[in-house]
Amino acid sequence: MTDIITGLQELTQGLPPLLRWVGVLLAGAIPYVEAEGAAILGVVAGVNPVVAILAAVVGNAIALALVVWLIGAARSGVTRGRTAERSPKRQRMRQVFDRYGVPGVSLLGPLLLPSHVTAAAMVGFGAPRARVFTWGVVAVTAWAVVLGTLVHLGVSAAVA
Repeated sequence: MTDIITGLQELTQGLPPLLRWVGVLLAGAIPYVEAEGAAILGVVAGVNPVVAILAAVVGNAIALALVVWLIGAARSGVTRGRTAERSPKRQRMRQVFDRYGVPGVSLLGPLLLPSHVTAAAMVGFGAPRARVFTWGVVAVTAWAVVLGTLVHLGVSAAVA
């Protein structure tokens, strides 16, 4: 495992600094990779942990803003003068949303689904876009800081 980490770090260190953090930023925008995964990849690749975490969060925040805006605009257009159908899956998601609210779903959602999916669902249920975006960024930041720090400590111990 140490050989893989060392090889990845050597490869990354050969790149210009701008490409290192841009790569982490782009990875953070990918659903299922998210800020948490991108921060981990950046740290393992040898990017400064602070830079890796910040770049991952910014990448995820950009994608999250796009999802929130697009879903909000689509919801506004589709729901004008209509009532939503109530499928069992939608009712279950609505119960979770009603129970935990935007903060709870944002903070706990990454355990099961990408922030993009949970944000889209919350906006689809009518939650305010700004609130969903803000709590989404808070959540991915918290998860990225915790996981990025833990991985940094683990990589430091493995390489040392």
